[in-house]
Amino acid sequence: MAGGRALGRRFGWLWSAYAVSAYGTGFGFGALPLIAVLVLHSGPTQVATLAAAGRAVGAVAAVPLAPWVEFHRKRPVMIAADLARCTALLSIPAAYALGWLGFAQLLVVSVLVATADIAFKAASGAYLKALVPPEDLLVANGRFESTTWTATVVGPPLGGAAIGAFGPVTTVVADAVSYLLSALGIRAIGGSEPRPARTGPARLRPGDLLEGWRHILRHPTLRPLLLNAVLVNGLILAAEPLLAVLLLGHLGFAPWQYGLAFAAPCIGGLIGSRLAHRLVTRYGQHRVLRTVGALRACWPVGLAFVQPGVPGIALIIVVQLGLVTCCGIFNPVLATCRLDHTAPDRVARTLSAWSISTSTTIAAMTAAWGLLAAATSPRIAIALAGVLLLATPLLLPRRENAPQARGEAGERGKRAPGLT
Repeated sequence: MAGGRALGRRFGWLWSAYAVSAYGTGFGFGALPLIAVLVLHSGPTQVATLAAAGRAVGAVAAVPLAPWVEFHRKRPVMIAADLARCTALLSIPAAYALGWLGFAQLLVVSVLVATADIAFKAASGAYLKALVPPEDLLVANGRFESTTWTATVVGPPLGGAAIGAFGPVTTVVADAVSYLLSALGIRAIGGSEPRPARTGPARLRPGDLLEGWRHILRHPTLRPLLLNAVLVNGLILAAEPLLAVLLLGHLGFAPWQYGLAFAAPCIGGLIGSRLAHRLVTRYGQHRVLRTVGALRACWPVGLAFVQPGVPGIALIIVVQLGLVTCCGIFNPVLATCRLDHTAPDRVARTLSAWSISTSTTIAAMTAAWGLLAAATSPRIAIALAGVLLLATPLLLPRRENAPQARGEAGERGKRAPGLT
């Protein structure tokens, strides 16, 4: 079976580092909004601001990092990003213990973590493309995706229980430690990584900041996929803090119930990620992206009808199961498609542009939905997001285009970054 391929010891260390970080993130699911609600007693506008400001300011800060990441060794960048996230998160329990924790600190930590996230994703994507043969990229991305969903199944219920037993900052400490362990795992990969050769002037040019967007917007496949991705992610995640307010505040869900309702359905993401390679082998990448991309837009509108108690939990589980199963298939196929259509010497800038576009859109929509919820109600805002999602499949690419990056990579093979 394709999913059982051995991808080598170095990929094993990379996967292990990813896994420990993913489990830490799952354990700390929604940690900052939970602290804002439970410790600082923040309302919907503040919670939405926390989510929006971190993403927006973090995305702006990450813009000049993209070309820098492109032309530097990727493993040191990943290690530095992990250590930065660890340090930022550890400041929260320290301030909480001293009685100094405030909303402003949560905002600063959110910005630092968001910036480091973008840098890490850009570096790790470029590193993976150089580490794994093209025919194994979907297998590798499928393993990352299955790990994410497994961690999401296990982490949030345990995190909710830990908050109830040990206090609201417990999961933040665990998440910070997971980034430290991830950094150690990446360092253990070993081997040499040549410094990427720069083909233009040695100094950073203004055009370097925009190269990722130029590549995406000129590409007939990546352009519609980006437009679809930013709107789908924006609409889904804009509703997330409002769901926290609705469930934890208005409907009286306990933290462990909130975690369970969103964690249990993630078994669908694990199943979907295991199916992705088989579906692409049978039906082709383009058909899978269009079909599953349309199906994933049909579920979130159901969250507007959630009620208190067991019926509400059951509805959330059903809706989330359908959504995350589709996402579990779609996400690794999309990640592989991006790498297939991007030459090695612009992967980091392309992935940074993608992450920055997604983050800024999510930030803007989260802020807008926070204001909408304040003017109406969280339930109405969640319903509107679900209705708008139904139109997003219209943005998916209608025609299949052969990967261009492999031909470009062949022409640039002597100067493309590689691993030895």
